Amino acid sequence: MSRRGNCHDNTVAESFFLLLERERIKRKIYSTREEARMDTFEYIEMIYNVKRRHGSNDQISPVEYEKQYEEKLKSV
Repeated sequence: MSRRGNCHDNTVAESFFLLLERERIKRKIYSTREEARMDTFEYIEMIYNVKRRHGSNDQISPVEYEKQYEEKLKSV
């Protein structure tokens, strides 16, 4: 890991938060924090992790990546 504040440390996390903000948060007006929390949870668990492809995972979803990883572990 590099020194604190290096932009390359959190590239994947920063990319996620940019997408979350662009695709979800800036498109809605939430009445309560709970509504915002539930919408964010839905985005992460129903769309981002399941459907969205990721460049850092060879263009597959995180769920599919985990399945492939678990299969590799079983075959070792």
